[in-house]
Amino acid sequence: MSTLEKPAPRADLPAARFRATSYDVAKRAGVSQSAVSRCFRQGASIAPATKIKIMEAARELGYRPNAIASGLITKRSNMVAVLISTQARLYYPEVLAQLTQTLSAQDMRVLLFDLKTEGDVEAALQQVWRYWVDGAIVAAHLTAAQIRAFDDHHVPIVLYNRSGEGEVVSSVFCDSVAGERVLLDALLSAGHRHFGIITGPNDSYTGRQRVETAKLLINEAGFGPPLVAEGTFDYGSGTRGLHQLMEASGGKLDAVVCANDLMAIGAIDAARLEMGLKVPDDLSIVGFDGAGAASWIGYQVTTIQQPVERMCRAAVAMLMERIEAPETASEVRTFPGKFIPGTSARIA
Repeated sequence: MSTLEKPAPRADLPAARFRATSYDVAKRAGVSQSAVSRCFRQGASIAPATKIKIMEAARELGYRPNAIASGLITKRSNMVAVLISTQARLYYPEVLAQLTQTLSAQDMRVLLFDLKTEGDVEAALQQVWRYWVDGAIVAAHLTAAQIRAFDDHHVPIVLYNRSGEGEVVSSVFCDSVAGERVLLDALLSAGHRHFGIITGPNDSYTGRQRVETAKLLINEAGFGPPLVAEGTFDYGSGTRGLHQLMEASGGKLDAVVCANDLMAIGAIDAARLEMGLKVPDDLSIVGFDGAGAASWIGYQVTTIQQPVERMCRAAVAMLMERIEAPETASEVRTFPGKFIPGTSARIA
């Protein structure tokens, strides 16, 4: 066989699968290739009659627009990086679901970076820079240098319930200070005097805010520094924390303030099932976040419910504004939480 001859195709191998392009659709519909691109681009202007012709041609050819190819034209990937810590196992799945739904409504897709702890963020950022993302929503602690790195990579960012560490950066917050004040006012008004606190992890900004506010209010009420047990936002640290507090107090506690609902649930189970205490008759326990499980009939945690839907919608809207117009000034939006008077605490 000559080197110029091509071998005959083998009968046992399938023929190459035809994959239609926008050029093929334009040719079939008798329109320009740019018209096909506009037809499949959300919000683009195109005549109804032209769109009908293009969609019919696309259906006949089995055409589907290539997101990567479209991105090369529009300079957009339609992907948003979401960095979120799994420490708050009850609350953040709700946040993630709401963010995903809200971004999908904007024709954006989530590139999720799941952090075991907020301290894992640096390794996650090294992965983020490898992808072509249009923006990022971060529900984890960032240093000032890490925040500046987003600007260096021209990636707009919105922080979710986190501070900017002195950097000017857009963020959404639930007012943890005001929420914790409502919880403590209710406990103090009901006559509680012997307090314990189960904290969140040291690298949690919201956890620190809640704990420091509780300490301040208890001190201001004249009851001295409360006993403190370190927690990690999980169920186990709630049970362990209550044991530590009761041992340190000689069993004299009458109120425990937990930095989130999951630790409150752990503390409730420990009080009832391991210590034989009645909640709230013998011991009041409060949480924070308003996660779904906190309202279950076996717990009904007295808590502050964060307005997840409103906060997520605000975060996405702020990010989309800065993707479309990178020069848009930074802003901070703060949302009040809702006091949920459950059955886990004796309150006035």
